[in-house]
Amino acid sequence: MIARPATEVIPDLAGDPGRILALVGGGGKTTLLHALGRHHGNRSVLTTTTRMGADQHGDAQVVVGCDRRELVTALEGHRPVLVWGRIDGDKAVGVSPELPATWLDLVDYVVVEADGARGLPAKAPGRHEPALPDGPTDVLAVIGADALDRVIADQCHRPLRVAAVIGCSPYERLDPVRAAILLSHPDGARRGVDNGFGVVVTKVSSINQPLVDRLVAAMAEQLPGVPMHLIADQYAG
Repeated sequence: MIARPATEVIPDLAGDPGRILALVGGGGKTTLLHALGRHHGNRSVLTTTTRMGADQHGDAQVVVGCDRRELVTALEGHRPVLVWGRIDGDKAVGVSPELPATWLDLVDYVVVEADGARGLPAKAPGRHEPALPDGPTDVLAVIGADALDRVIADQCHRPLRVAAVIGCSPYERLDPVRAAILLSHPDGARRGVDNGFGVVVTKVSSINQPLVDRLVAAMAEQLPGVPMHLIADQYAG
């Protein structure tokens, strides 16, 4: 598969109207969230069920406190709307998992960042993760190509959990086969997912393309038919 610029990939990730799109994993979920918001405009609501930096609002109009009347007013503008539950210092606290589905009568798309990775390109979920929203939800697992063939302890959030899911030491490398196990395992990126699952690989370059090709092949063995989307390294994740 050939990586494409984010502007060409985003329409493929948009999903069907009337459904929630949840982003999990690492490698640039917040940037992807805002890119989807720009694509949908005021036909979408963006949110998180975890925490984000309070400065990570992008060009969206922010609504704090989940007041439905304020949300309706904000959607009369032309920008995507980002909803946070509250702001706690330099962190924005997300909404409860049952809330995003209540917005589907107002917009075509709801996009939810459903876990955090502390800026790292790969992760395994903690016991309380991911905080998937209630309602009709599709899940996109995001991983940065810069995690491939790198030491797990250096490049992964929750490295001990990553190693446990894969069955290796956290001081070994996340080769493409191990990354495919992490992405497809029910205690990895597929935790809590019944159906509607895809993978986005960000920061693909001419240098790491051979590793990404091996990841795509390994995913085809682990989860035949799973949608794979490759975003070129112009995508700043």
